Amino acid sequence: MIDFSHVSVLLKETIDGLNIKENGIYLDGTLGGGGHSQEILKKLGEDGKLIGLDKDIEAIEHTREKLSKYGDKLIIVNEDYEFFDRVLDDLGIELVDGILLDIGVSSYQFDQGERGFSYNYDAPLDMRMDRNSNLTAKKIVNEYSEDELTRIFYEYGEEKWAKRIAEFIVYERNNKEIETTFELTEIIKKAIPAAARRDGGHPSRQVFQALRIETNDELGKLKRSINRMVKRLNKGGRIAIISFHSLEDRIAKEEFKELSLDCVCPPEIPKCMCDKRREVKIITRKPIVASDMELEENHRARSAKLRIAERL
Repeated sequence: MIDFSHVSVLLKETIDGLNIKENGIYLDGTLGGGGHSQEILKKLGEDGKLIGLDKDIEAIEHTREKLSKYGDKLIIVNEDYEFFDRVLDDLGIELVDGILLDIGVSSYQFDQGERGFSYNYDAPLDMRMDRNSNLTAKKIVNEYSEDELTRIFYEYGEEKWAKRIAEFIVYERNNKEIETTFELTEIIKKAIPAAARRDGGHPSRQVFQALRIETNDELGKLKRSINRMVKRLNKGGRIAIISFHSLEDRIAKEEFKELSLDCVCPPEIPKCMCDKRREVKIITRKPIVASDMELEENHRARSAKLRIAERL
């Protein structure tokens, strides 16, 4: 039986930041275990509505049961948040009053050994949040070129031994296909010198993070979604994004900044030619991070950052 226990990070800060209207319409693009959604639902009146999206069917089945008491207030759809606009169109909803994205992997996904997210369990190299997707971590490890592997390990995992690990992977897969998490972990341990492995955390942590991000196109879909989401907000509606990786946070920061500018013409042009008008007010000039108290209760909140913007 799957344990869906999950502690929602920055819960109070996120709900407060969304500035919930009693009869508003809200979109939770990353439903997961339903922690944030439940708090939104508690604040909604009879005419309020929450649309919850998730591409993980197991999460949806669990959360639909967990939140069943809210009845018609909650609409759950098995869909990736990147396609939120299609869901809203199908429901006949033009604009919403708030959007939440809690980016990353839920605790229960990490704890499901067979999903391949964790180096702590021996399992097939999968890492798909959407099990209908064709791209798996196994495919990446066995088919990407050495240069491609080096790039994703360095960019997405900030792994300083990226090139050496990629070299060892390519050498090993020429002899035998790399199929499991433990097989990959053994290769990573061989690639990283023993002295370097004595410092820091588990030697596979950064490579597994990079593979998960690449498998699920986490950075690409976030960048493609923010601008479109803002355009589906009512005036005064807010978008809240919780990220767990510096690159995700940078995307949110840069997209919010771009949307908050009146003009993006080069400084040497004396008169604005772009006709751009600011679309949001940035609520969080600096990201909100977990308090010491929250970190004591939930170590997975240590890298969480919350950014919020409001539609003008």
